[in-house]
Amino acid sequence: MPDLAMRRIADLYPGEVKTDAKDAAVVADAARTMPHTLRSLELTDEITAELTVLVDFDQDLAAEATRTSNRIRGLLTQFHRSLERVLGPRLGHQAVTWLRERYGFPAALRKAGRCKLVEVIRPKVPRMAQRLEDEVFDTLDEQTVVVPGTGTLDVVIPSLARSFAAVHERRRALEAQIGQSLETHPLFPVLTSMPGVAVRTAATLLVTVGGGSRFPNTANLASYAGLAPTTRSSGTSIHGERTPRIGNRQLKRA
Repeated sequence: MPDLAMRRIADLYPGEVKTDAKDAAVVADAARTMPHTLRSLELTDEITAELTVLVDFDQDLAAEATRTSNRIRGLLTQFHRSLERVLGPRLGHQAVTWLRERYGFPAALRKAGRCKLVEVIRPKVPRMAQRLEDEVFDTLDEQTVVVPGTGTLDVVIPSLARSFAAVHERRRALEAQIGQSLETHPLFPVLTSMPGVAVRTAATLLVTVGGGSRFPNTANLASYAGLAPTTRSSGTSIHGERTPRIGNRQLKRA
């Protein structure tokens, strides 16, 4: 029984004493009257154990990439809002990340000049180079006020950009390793045959759901994932059905 469910059920019993005997009685009574609160324990096979570690690490890296991206966009917004409007949504693009690594902020970009900028990014994005260069220098001309502290970004932005690129490189290598582990799983061909399911999604599904044997039907699986609509009504207030806030968050993010 999950700890949170255990504590909520224990609150329904009188008294504030917490002993092993009382906890055992609560669990036994819950198993008799509310069997749905219990969770089955299954032995984890070698492949699933490996995938669990790899998927958890990949999600940690994804969170780190999000934090770094938000930090870069926050600094751009603080010191040069127009430049953030152009580069912010494209931070995931390798060319933009490389640009941030080499040229920290407006002063370095202006010093490099239009021709140099096009020359260095064209090999990475041939079709996008000229358009990106035009947009960057147009936004540089929009802001004439220099915000105090702007010069420090020539040090901070490249460092953050390098960290951002390193995290994505590690995620790509990790994805290949996850794919190798998945190839030996019997459900891998079935999952990847579904539209929109690739290596990371398939691994997350296998880690959180497994073979699906513990779910009697698809409705139970949808409820576990927090996708089954719930009805909210009280007296004359009827709000109809809505998506619940509960559910397995790891499965929701898959």
